[in-house]
Amino acid sequence: MKLVTYKPRGAGAQLGAVVDERVINLAEASGGQLPNHLRGLLELGDEGLRLAKKVATKKTAKEVGAPLGEVKLMAPIPDPSKVVAIGLNYLDHIRETGAKTPSIPIMFTKYTTSIIGPGDAIRWDPNETAKVDWEVELAVVIGKRAYRVAEANAFDYIAGYTACNDVSARDLQSEKGDQWIRGKSLDTFCPLGPALVTKDEIADPHNLPLRTIVNGQVMQDSNTKELLFKIPHLIAYLSRAFTLLPGDVIITGTPPGVGMGMKPPVFLKHGDEVTVEIEGIGALTNPCVEEK
Repeated sequence: MKLVTYKPRGAGAQLGAVVDERVINLAEASGGQLPNHLRGLLELGDEGLRLAKKVATKKTAKEVGAPLGEVKLMAPIPDPSKVVAIGLNYLDHIRETGAKTPSIPIMFTKYTTSIIGPGDAIRWDPNETAKVDWEVELAVVIGKRAYRVAEANAFDYIAGYTACNDVSARDLQSEKGDQWIRGKSLDTFCPLGPALVTKDEIADPHNLPLRTIVNGQVMQDSNTKELLFKIPHLIAYLSRAFTLLPGDVIITGTPPGVGMGMKPPVFLKHGDEVTVEIEGIGALTNPCVEEK
């Protein structure tokens, strides 16, 4: 099941399921039994997802669904309690950079005010940063409260997956005596989407091709099989320290091909269009805008 947060013309944000290129409003299709926002659905647990799947049928899509092209998709989970990010987590990226292989996950956060959706502009002040980079990442969305979860049980706590572009101001991140979090958390620096794909539709999250395309040119091209710390380990490691809540997002790291690593380095500029895509999840495209 593909779950989306969307806006019909002239209406506010709603929760939908995509079936046959049409969007079903799950609150309406369930007769009000389901909420009209994704985090609320996840807080209902497995029963909520079962009901959503029950009403998200081809028949319902044909009868009451809106054409996908007539709605505005937003970030599927626009309001997680937290976004936890993992750095230096692809073996091919480690080989490319010659960096020392981490012994534990490198962890930081992106503030939730950085979240945007498909088609929204990535914006920055050129007086603040001149080195804006792309990073395709598989994002894991938590489906139930998780604290001190064993690796063997970690998949029980996953609702599904989406794509993330971990946009990064490299000069703020590492060159100006600033902080990773500031360089990673500028407003609009966390595009998510286009949909949350429930875990039952992803046979193996550790074997998904993923890539970044900038202005039609492929920049990153790898596979999640290159992940150093696999998803169950990340959930176990993180949940030993703090509680993961329904809707929380874990972005799992990026493969080689970021602009910072090119010779000479290449960074995003005004007017660029950047797409990150993951097989089975879809493509997430955003324009780039410099604004003073």
